[in-house]
Amino acid sequence: MAQLSFYSAEANPPARADLAGLLCGPGQLVSFGGVTARLSVTVADAWRGRALVRALGERGVEATLYTCDGGLLVRTAFRADLIRLAATWSNGDAQKVPPDGLALGGAALRLWALAAGGWTDGGYLLGLDPLVPDTHDRIAEALAGAGLPSILYAGRETGPGLRISGRRRLARLAELVGPPPLSAAESNWPAVSRVRQPA
Repeated sequence: MAQLSFYSAEANPPARADLAGLLCGPGQLVSFGGVTARLSVTVADAWRGRALVRALGERGVEATLYTCDGGLLVRTAFRADLIRLAATWSNGDAQKVPPDGLALGGAALRLWALAAGGWTDGGYLLGLDPLVPDTHDRIAEALAGAGLPSILYAGRETGPGLRISGRRRLARLAELVGPPPLSAAESNWPAVSRVRQPA
């Protein structure tokens, strides 16, 4: 049996700090009165929504999957236990800003892949938030700090994202995020076997 990396998603229990992975991607946090905050993530596929609702529940955060214009929305209620995360990821003007020293472990990367990961041009793309382009470089630095150097990528049919390519890097990503959460996710999940296949 292969030994798990200390940083892999399966090596540590789920924690609320893992939600940083959603904020690296399309996740949004809105605070209310400085005492509660609500997390929302727009996703393209039903399996992503179901998997995220389950993953949030594992972290003690109840969420609901809604149908909305442009896709599906995973959203929590306003919660006091999310205000600290909102404050950490805000510049004080309610704009999303990655915190200094952002470190991404396997569980955070797994949530990011669940929300906005997929294959493109022979590499694996972790989608970024198009509304805050100023954050992309800092998130790329955090990803590199996890041993996953990437390049900023925006294709004709995909929004901005960080593309990871090469067998060793993809093997590390696959190790960190663990197995797909369900069979419907397999074609959009990190795997070394997909390196040479087209998107």
